[in-house]
Amino acid sequence: MRIHAILMMLAFPLTVHADVGQQRAEAAGRSIVGSPAPQITLKTIDRQTINLSQLYGRKAVYLKFWATWCVPCREQMPKFQQRYEAAGDDLAVIAVNVGLSDTPEAVQAFRKQYGLTMPVVIDDGRLAAALNLQVTPQHIVIGRDARIQYVGHLENEKLDIALLAARNSKPASSTAVASADSTRAPTSLTTLPQRSLASVTGESIALRDSTAPTVLVFFSSWCESYLMQNAAQTAADCTRVREQVSELSRDSKVRWIGIASHLWATRDDVVEYASDYKVGMPLIFDEQGELFRSFRATRLPTLIFADRTGRVVRRIEGVDENLSRHVAALIYH
Repeated sequence: MRIHAILMMLAFPLTVHADVGQQRAEAAGRSIVGSPAPQITLKTIDRQTINLSQLYGRKAVYLKFWATWCVPCREQMPKFQQRYEAAGDDLAVIAVNVGLSDTPEAVQAFRKQYGLTMPVVIDDGRLAAALNLQVTPQHIVIGRDARIQYVGHLENEKLDIALLAARNSKPASSTAVASADSTRAPTSLTTLPQRSLASVTGESIALRDSTAPTVLVFFSSWCESYLMQNAAQTAADCTRVREQVSELSRDSKVRWIGIASHLWATRDDVVEYASDYKVGMPLIFDEQGELFRSFRATRLPTLIFADRTGRVVRRIEGVDENLSRHVAALIYH
């Protein structure tokens, strides 16, 4: 979508964006509805432990992905709190912050502002991967048989029906649970993988190249526009880093590769972003969020510096006004 279209969404976040969000959430659900739910142990921001596998078979589970900067998330929070307060012993309700450009402090402040009393988790990427996160909010309803029953975006009758069905469902004789995932948080890669990926224009891009050092730039196509409303500093950081990269990427001694988030974005959105902002470096659309998770890129923007061997030597989150010095050091590393 063009910049002016995104700005329109800022004015009409629910009427313009809602249908798109529901369509994307339902599309994301097609590959997982009916499949076993993930077996993951979560840590809340209050340092409590929630073992999802211990809930399955006893309760239905309602997970809601959200972010502090997300307009429809804010709109839905009062109803979400009401659902938690009305939940009985047959339903577990968990708020899952997506962990992108949020901090524990921001999440705590948000919880206080909206009076949230349900367990709150900041995802480390495992739930997003297991549940095919595409939008915020994204609702996941899991039945007592431990199978995913519903994926949606809107606070509507479809969600009501899904929650009622999940609560009234009977546990299967043998609870179906997805293969166990590590309870440990994923760690960041320390070396660029030896693989090539297609850019949004179809060009094959090697993540590692022995002829030159590489800088990976993790960003979102909507950071500079959508976040102006609820996360102005992050939007400003995205703009400043784009300007810095545009200037520094003219030097052919360093390879610059943009990695675009798939959250609330399509490949076409990234192509239009490149055109609107005249981005010269190749851009890779991280369709499943794999690269963001692999490098623990949880802040917009994040820069990963790697030498000619592919070894990661520096990480920058947000704006660093000494970026040109770091690039020069990388060249002669």
